[in-house]
Amino acid sequence: MSDIKTIIGIISVVLVFIAYIPYIRNIFKGTTKPHMYSWLLWGILSFIIYAMQVSAGAGPGSWITLCIGLVVLYVFILSIKRGTKDVKPIDLVFLIIGLLTIPLWLLAEQPVLSMIIVTAIDLIGFLPTIRKSWNDPYSETLSLNVICTFRHVLSIFALANINIVTALFPITWAIINAIFGIMLIIRRKKIQQI
Repeated sequence: MSDIKTIIGIISVVLVFIAYIPYIRNIFKGTTKPHMYSWLLWGILSFIIYAMQVSAGAGPGSWITLCIGLVVLYVFILSIKRGTKDVKPIDLVFLIIGLLTIPLWLLAEQPVLSMIIVTAIDLIGFLPTIRKSWNDPYSETLSLNVICTFRHVLSIFALANINIVTALFPITWAIINAIFGIMLIIRRKKIQQI
């Protein structure tokens, strides 16, 4: 059984890079404009979540989170120069809330509560991207969300131990990526009708 989980973990990791190739290419083309506040929070939190998953025995199912963290930090670096210029004061509020609440996971001293807190902060980090993308749905690469939804679902099957600490992150992000992808499609159709 562990061989199958290892294979699924490897496939999930490969999907991380497959998903981000068009996204990064589109950043360089200027069609995708990541919101640096989101990517900064996601980068920090990905490594915290990875460490929590490893400590809870996630096994190959945690590899995807480590790879996401590495790629997300690269996107954050790119977003400093090539990201959206549509940064509003509310985005700064979300960033500050996210950064100030990160230490709460340490204070919780309970793995389940810590994972819930970190996942919630990760979702706060998504709010600037959602706001930006609502106004400009073409500033994101839709294929990223489609592949991310699938790879997060797949990574759940690679988890050596399935519990809230190991599975909350991939379950949450599978759902959020699917919803965000649907929002992009709806908003693009709405804009085309105008």
